[in-house]
Amino acid sequence: MHDLIIRNARIVDGLGNPEFMGDVAVDGDTIVGVGKLADDQARQTLDAGGLVLSPGFVDPHTHYDAQVAWDKLMTCSPEHGVTTVVIGNCGVGVAPVRDDMREFLMGDLVNVEGIPLDDMQQGIDWTWESFGEYLNELDKGGLGANIAALVAMTPLRHYVMGSDSLDRAGNVSEIAQMGELFSDAMEQGAFGVSTTIIGVHVGYGGKPVACRNATLDEYRVLCQALKKIGRGSIELALKLTGDVGEQERELLTLLVNESDRPVTWLAVVNQAERPDSYLERLDALEDLLGWDKAVPQTTCRPLRFQLDLANPYILGVFPTWQPIMQMSREEKIRCYRDPEFRQSFRDDLVNIPAFGSNVWKRFYVLDGVSDQARGFAEKKLTIAEIARDWDMDPMDCFCELALEDELRTTFDLIALNYDENDTIPLVQDKRLMIGLSDGGAHLNMLCDAGYSTHMLERWVRDTGALSLEEGVRKLTSEPADFFGISNRGRIAAGCKADLVLFNPDTIACGDKQVVNDLPSGGKRFVTPAMGIHATFVNGEMLYKNGEHVGGLPGKVLRSYDCHPVIATDAAA
Repeated sequence: MHDLIIRNARIVDGLGNPEFMGDVAVDGDTIVGVGKLADDQARQTLDAGGLVLSPGFVDPHTHYDAQVAWDKLMTCSPEHGVTTVVIGNCGVGVAPVRDDMREFLMGDLVNVEGIPLDDMQQGIDWTWESFGEYLNELDKGGLGANIAALVAMTPLRHYVMGSDSLDRAGNVSEIAQMGELFSDAMEQGAFGVSTTIIGVHVGYGGKPVACRNATLDEYRVLCQALKKIGRGSIELALKLTGDVGEQERELLTLLVNESDRPVTWLAVVNQAERPDSYLERLDALEDLLGWDKAVPQTTCRPLRFQLDLANPYILGVFPTWQPIMQMSREEKIRCYRDPEFRQSFRDDLVNIPAFGSNVWKRFYVLDGVSDQARGFAEKKLTIAEIARDWDMDPMDCFCELALEDELRTTFDLIALNYDENDTIPLVQDKRLMIGLSDGGAHLNMLCDAGYSTHMLERWVRDTGALSLEEGVRKLTSEPADFFGISNRGRIAAGCKADLVLFNPDTIACGDKQVVNDLPSGGKRFVTPAMGIHATFVNGEMLYKNGEHVGGLPGKVLRSYDCHPVIATDAAA
């Protein structure tokens, strides 16, 4: 007698094999049978009615490190069929932590990932110090999705070096201590390490986030720990587009060669209106590419950035805006009134077409406090449209709108991947991993947690750029295998029963919605899923038709314990 049988399903196994009609039997948290199981009995039977049954989706790039402290479900990822999330990305996180460095870690998350300070201060209880203690705390009381945690380089440096981590490289003894702490975290089940060298990643106190001060010797000792233990991976944040710099190549080469572990690096997208430009970055790193070496990560969604001029983080890709990041609010206001500043950005847009031409036609007013700003948001007007009505230059219009609302107007920039000709090559390229949802980050700015439903809607159903089997594989076994989670991301006997039941004809990611459910009562954006009938985590139904049905069956995964009970075929 099984615990659960799902019958009459179009089974897409996550390995890229052709779909087939069949049944799936589950005992506890494990799949124990796949195929025609007419003679098998179960305590609970679910008739899929010909809907697609796939493995749960594995999100390789989230920032739920803070949110999970007050939202164990990690909404809204599981609603979109995500059953495992990787946290600790981009070199920032919440462990390990000394009592006197908590404010530093939160400051990093405010500046790099847009997580509001008030919510972290109210929502995180800081009942851990070591990374292992953090994992144990996460596991108490259950989770919505499973968590695979990376050790972020910045908290590691903060723990060892204190506030000096913001200003200098580690010395010999400090580097040795980092290595010991990281080795201990790996023994406790961490999935590797993450870091960033992106110039716009500014942390506590407006200084470069601490891992940007790390030397090659610091990375070398972490690579040696990974090589010794023989498991784990590395996540590295590099700039989005442009030529591969000497520093980028040097660091990526060291991480690949000295760790003998796979490295995923962010990010690969096409420059606006140049659908093959990403190939230039791949060609420059061709000798390092491979699923056992360096794997670029990309996004299947239009790359949208929500910002206000109190924190115009993404505009830091332009030289004009880089000094703004370290200014006080009053200094920013004075700068935005300055005609020279405005002209400088006009020049940037001509000389550095990072977001393509006609950028103001893709710059929307999303929200605001003043009646004027909210009126523009309700009408979904662009800066170009407002500037035309005002008979004003768009840059002047942009600044004046923000100043009138005391920098509280939120803007929505559709920056990259807005043209399917730019995106189809990315989702089809077998060298790239689909990810970059940023779930848990930029809470009041964006929500791309529905990347999985968008992928199946846009690139499988609408355009046919991917087959259903290939689309599911890219969301399941491919990222699972990269992180060494080979007992998930596939439907096979002996693997964990993380499953998604969906209608391929209606699956979609809905429009952003505002909810006010942060610890401080503040707003964030969520996106509803459509066409997903059920999400199962470790054999238990978590969501049904978009509603949480109760329970928290997710758990903290440990990198030493992620292999199938019964051997299964590897992905091709």
